[in-house]
Amino acid sequence: MRTRFLALAALLAAAPAVADDPQGSVSEARLKADVERLVAFGTRHTMSVQDHPTRGIGAARRWGEGEFRKTSKACANCLEIVLPERMVTGDRIPTPTRLVNVVAIQRGTERPNEVVIVQGHIDSRVSDVMDFTSDAPGANDDASGTALVIEAARVLSQRKYPTTIVYALLSGEEQGLHGGRLLADYAAEQGWTVKAVLNNDIVGNSCGSDGYCQPNHVRVFSEGPRADLDDKTRAAQRRFAGENDSPSRNLSRWLDTIDDAALEVRPIWRADRMGRGGDHLPFLEKGYPAIRFSVAVEDYDHQHQDLRTENGVFYGDTVGEMDFGYLAKVTTLNVRALDKLARLPMPPKPTAEAAVQTFTTLKWDEVPGAAHYAIWQRPTDAAGWGDEPVIAQVVATSAKLEGVRGDDWIFGVSACAAVGTCSPVASAVPGGAFAPLASD
Repeated sequence: MRTRFLALAALLAAAPAVADDPQGSVSEARLKADVERLVAFGTRHTMSVQDHPTRGIGAARRWGEGEFRKTSKACANCLEIVLPERMVTGDRIPTPTRLVNVVAIQRGTERPNEVVIVQGHIDSRVSDVMDFTSDAPGANDDASGTALVIEAARVLSQRKYPTTIVYALLSGEEQGLHGGRLLADYAAEQGWTVKAVLNNDIVGNSCGSDGYCQPNHVRVFSEGPRADLDDKTRAAQRRFAGENDSPSRNLSRWLDTIDDAALEVRPIWRADRMGRGGDHLPFLEKGYPAIRFSVAVEDYDHQHQDLRTENGVFYGDTVGEMDFGYLAKVTTLNVRALDKLARLPMPPKPTAEAAVQTFTTLKWDEVPGAAHYAIWQRPTDAAGWGDEPVIAQVVATSAKLEGVRGDDWIFGVSACAAVGTCSPVASAVPGGAFAPLASD
């Protein structure tokens, strides 16, 4: 079910999203060139060689850093390049290995501590996850996401935003989500208020190995109950609800409001695909709102496979198996979402009082950057928030809904910028705030 936040007509003269600007649009040709360049490194396995000039994870990282630096030079050094690193070991990394993320930070002009992150993982693998010497092109998994992040930086760095955008190329995903964990820890160490994490992993094909195609949809995965629930919040959710109202779930609902005739969002109410995971999961464990973009139809013959032909079937994650028109559409959707999120205030932290009374009272603290607020309600069994708020342009930090008995409803509040666009809804239930529970 698609939902839409409708701003008042008088406020719809806001600047268009960057992707609608012909001077700053996503380039399919650049995306293809970047994927081809990444594939040319042979393997980008986390345990591959780090000091070779043209092969391995080290060369790939240095190339990604170089692309960020080119982009920064083109915007008067608007990007700060940082390289968080640590030594890691684990079940899939038997010997201590240097892990490095490549991160470009575009500081916000008004509230730089508010951050939205777009990320993809730069490492690759073949059938044997421990094989770090064989060629592992990793074109779709995940040169596609890496190229998307680099292209988003090229496009969005041409504008200034009130809040910060972080572009991240992560290492070590295939070996156990190490790069996602490193960046999630880095975000906490920096004291960032994380508004959203957009993880892009396998976003460059439109058909499966069985010939089934879905070129006009992209899946967006979001968790239900929060990964960081403590016993107190879990018990409160049992009493007051909230199992379907995590910040990540509401982020995915908000994303579904972005009009895009070329690409439809298909919300998937799971944290990730069945039995699998991605680099957004370490952010969820810390209480940050994070979602995963992935293709509508996965091609299992062309991911996590040795390069080979068996019984007339080719296996391997190569450039020839990709749909770059599709990748451009997913990139455009990310760019539009980032452009909006970087302009919007944080969602509020609302509470609802409705027990044993014939009305409902909502309260929240003032949100920096918010000009007004919108009040939402939906039946407890409804998938989305509906087409319009029940009250728009609230300038106070509380609202009373006369005659509304709270038992039958889920309530929420969004914070709106002066131009009328509003943040994702924060649900007025336990665990509904866009903040780690420890900060509540």
